[in-house]
Amino acid sequence: MINGQQAKVSVIMPTFNSSRTLEESISSVINQTYVNWELLITDDCSTDGSFEYALCMANKDKRIRVFKNSVNSGAGVSRNKSIEEATGKYIAFLDSDDLWHPEKLAKQISFMEVNSVALSYTYYQKISVEGELGAIITSPSNINYKQLLKSNVIGCLTAIYDQSILGKIYMPKIRKRQDMALWLKILTKIDEAQCFPEILAYYREGHKSLSSNKFKVIFSQWHFYRNYLKFGYCKSFYYFTFYMFMAFRKHNINSGVVNK
Repeated sequence: MINGQQAKVSVIMPTFNSSRTLEESISSVINQTYVNWELLITDDCSTDGSFEYALCMANKDKRIRVFKNSVNSGAGVSRNKSIEEATGKYIAFLDSDDLWHPEKLAKQISFMEVNSVALSYTYYQKISVEGELGAIITSPSNINYKQLLKSNVIGCLTAIYDQSILGKIYMPKIRKRQDMALWLKILTKIDEAQCFPEILAYYREGHKSLSSNKFKVIFSQWHFYRNYLKFGYCKSFYYFTFYMFMAFRKHNINSGVVNK
């Protein structure tokens, strides 16, 4: 609260050829019980009418603002364009095929304000392209920089940071792992991020091409340690081993396999 009023939340949404899911994603923001938000959509040169639909929604709700990249540049660049235009105290993230629980902002912002949290995240649940509910992804109650290097436990669709404390922090200009890189940048400024332990978001599988290819995920993580963080071979191998173990463990838990 600021002078008895809800603090504004800037919702950052990149979109690229998302016409099948964009309406539902936007609606999950419009249907929030928390009303002081702005939705900033940056389109990455869609060819399926996504940009035009976003403009139509902006004409209906003045809290929605729409931008467009001049060339196809990736989700990180799109998110940064929206962050640049953001006017809210809080910066939140939602992709154009994911969804939020109606009380997501109300519960999470209250948690942040009561506990003076600069970066927070929540549990989330996977859903299929058809909307069927799948695995629930839980996270530890808090995470620091070194712990996050071992496993990115912060789902981008759940994260909110307080830019009145941190300033605007942008995603690096890399094609993959921009979200993990952003959380690490924030965690160089604060001791830890904290989790609000409820399912407040829904991650749609099937549209995220990188996530569906496990070999690409593995390669991009190794590349992230070596080329972005500039870790030496031994240090990269150390964290990569933890990353693989945590990924394997998460897969077994989500598959109903529990190692005793």
